[in-house]
Amino acid sequence: MSDGVAYYPGRISATDQRSLLAEIEQVIAEAPLFVPRMPRTNQPFSVEMTNCGSLGWVADRTGYRYQRTHPDTGEPWPPIPQRLVALWRSLGAPGEPEACLVNLYRGTAKLGLHQDRDEATFDAPVVSVSLGDTGVFRIGGTTRRGPTRSLRLASGDVIMFGGEARLIYHGIDRIIAGSSRLLPDGGRINLTLRRVNPLSVD
Repeated sequence: MSDGVAYYPGRISATDQRSLLAEIEQVIAEAPLFVPRMPRTNQPFSVEMTNCGSLGWVADRTGYRYQRTHPDTGEPWPPIPQRLVALWRSLGAPGEPEACLVNLYRGTAKLGLHQDRDEATFDAPVVSVSLGDTGVFRIGGTTRRGPTRSLRLASGDVIMFGGEARLIYHGIDRIIAGSSRLLPDGGRINLTLRRVNPLSVD
C-alpha cells in the first residue's frame, strides 16, 4: 500500500462482525438514518447515514460540518461502541476517536472521490471498517487528478490512512450485491472513525 495507508483484510472475525452489527443497529435505533445533501444544490447523497460519538458529521445545503446533535431529532449522538474504540487503540491511533460515521450503501449507492478534510486536525488517521457486501474502494493520491486504483473491501476488512496519506482522495465505486450474508437485507455498512479536534482538546 501507499505510505500512510494500511490495509487489514479480515481484521474483524465473523463472530465479532455479528456483535458489532448488533451494536450498530442499536446506534441506528437511537439515531435514525438520514440522507445527507450536497451544499448549495441540496441534491441528496445516494447513501444513508448516521453517527455515533461526541461529534457527528452532517451535510446539507449550508455545508459540511461536525455537530453534537442529530439533525432531525436534535438528540446527542450515541456513544461509539467500545469494540471500535479498542480497534482504534490497537492500530496505534492517537487519543480517542470523536466521531464514527455510519454509512449505509444499498442498491446502486456509491460515493465519489473526496478528501476527509472537515476536521480541525489531520494528525490522527482515518480508520474505516467494512460490514456486509463487498465495496469497490477507489483510492488515489492527495491531488484530485492523480492516478487511482481500486481495492475490494470485504466484510470485516479494515483500512487506515494517515500521515502523508491522511488527505488522499477516496470513494466507493459500487457495491457487489450478494457477496455477504451479514446484513439481513443486503447492502454494506461502512464505519469511519475520526478525530475532529487536536489531542489537547480531550
